[in-house]
Amino acid sequence: MQVKKLVLLLFVSIIYQSGFAQKDGYWDKDRSTTKEIIVSARNRIVIKTDDFPIGTTELIYRITLLDDNQQLAGSLVSLLKSIPDPTGISQGTAGAVFLLSKISGEDKCKYAVFSSNEMALDYQKTAAMNKACLSQGTAVSKDAKRLSIGTSVCLQSGTRNLWFGFESSNWVMKQKIILEVVPWIDAKLSRGWTLENRKFIINQCKTSALANKLVNSDDFCICLEEKIQKQFKFEEFQSLLLMEQTKAYKDFGNSCVNEIGVSKGIYDDLRTRAENFAKKGDYGNSITQYRSIISEGKATALDYNGIGLNYILTKQYGKAIKFLKEGEKLDGTELLVKLNLAHAYLFNNEYGNAKTIYKEYRSQNLTSNLSWNQKTKQDFALFEKVGLPSSDFEKVLKLINK
Repeated sequence: MQVKKLVLLLFVSIIYQSGFAQKDGYWDKDRSTTKEIIVSARNRIVIKTDDFPIGTTELIYRITLLDDNQQLAGSLVSLLKSIPDPTGISQGTAGAVFLLSKISGEDKCKYAVFSSNEMALDYQKTAAMNKACLSQGTAVSKDAKRLSIGTSVCLQSGTRNLWFGFESSNWVMKQKIILEVVPWIDAKLSRGWTLENRKFIINQCKTSALANKLVNSDDFCICLEEKIQKQFKFEEFQSLLLMEQTKAYKDFGNSCVNEIGVSKGIYDDLRTRAENFAKKGDYGNSITQYRSIISEGKATALDYNGIGLNYILTKQYGKAIKFLKEGEKLDGTELLVKLNLAHAYLFNNEYGNAKTIYKEYRSQNLTSNLSWNQKTKQDFALFEKVGLPSSDFEKVLKLINK
C-alpha cells in the first residue's frame, strides 16, 4: 500500500513539474519546411529552409532517406502535436527515437548545417565541414535533432534561415532524402519586441516633449514602451504612418502621465529645474519651467509665487503682478505670495498698494522661524544684488519696523 502511494505521489510530482516547466509558445506547423530532395550518386546538394518566423527560439529537424516508392509513416508535424514543449524532446533517448521516422531506406548520407549561404556553397564545392555549425560526418539513414537559442550555435536571435548540405553515400544510385524542419515560436517574442526594438521605442520616447519635462524619464518611457508593446506587434507599429505613430506616442504618454506617481513626478521635476535655474541666476529658464506647469493646469500658489518672483527679478513687473494675483486666488493665506505681490507693486510705482500689504502683515511669520520683516530684508538684499531700483527700500523697512 505504501509503495502504491509513493508511486502515485511521484507521478503527481512529475506531472506538476512538467506542467510548470512548459514554455509559452507553439510548434508552427504552417511555416514548417518539408522538402523531398533527390541527390545524385556521389554528389552534394544544399537546401535552404523556409524563413523562420519572428520569435523562433527552437527548432526540430528530421532527415529520412527513403527507397523508391517508400512513404513516411507520419510527418514530423503530426508527431510534435503530442509534445507541447520543446524541452520534452530531450527528456532521455525515448524522445529522440520517437522523432525518427518509423521507416527509412537502406541508403545513407552525410550532412552538415550552415548559418549562411556562402558557407553552404563552399561545402558543396569542397565537402569541407569545418564551417558548419553542426555536422554529421558518419553516414546515416535517418536522424533527428533539436536546436535551440543558447545551446546551439546554429540558432541565434534573429536567425531567419539555415542551409542543410547533403552528400550522397551511394556511389551508383541516386538517393531520396526527406528534410523536415519545424520551428518553435515563443509567444512573446513572436510579437517582434526584441531587446533592440524595445530600446528603439524607449530612445524615441526620450526625445518627446513629455520626457523632456522629466529629470529622470526612465520610468515614464518604460511605461510608454510597455503600452505600445501590448497594443501592437513591432512590425505593425513600424508600418503605421508617421502621424499615427505620433498620436500613439501622445496617447500612451498621456496615459502614463495620469498613472499613480508619474504625473506628480513630472511636475516635481519641473519645479526642481525651476529652482535650480533661479539659483544660477537663469531666471528666464526658471520662468519657462513654471509656465509649463501652469499651462498644464497643475500649478499651486507657490508655483505662481515662483514665477512672480522671477518676473520681478527680470523687471517684468506687470507680469509679476498678474501671476501673483492668480496665486493669491488659489491660496489667500500664503504670505510668500503676498510679500512678492507687495514687491511687484513697489517696483511698478504703485507704492500705495505695496504699503498696504507691507503694513498689514508686518507682525506675522512666513514660517515657524522666519518673520515677515526678516524675509523682506533678505529680498531687498537680493534685489540690490541684481540691480533693481532700491530708493524705496529704507522707507519700507521703517514702515514694517514701527
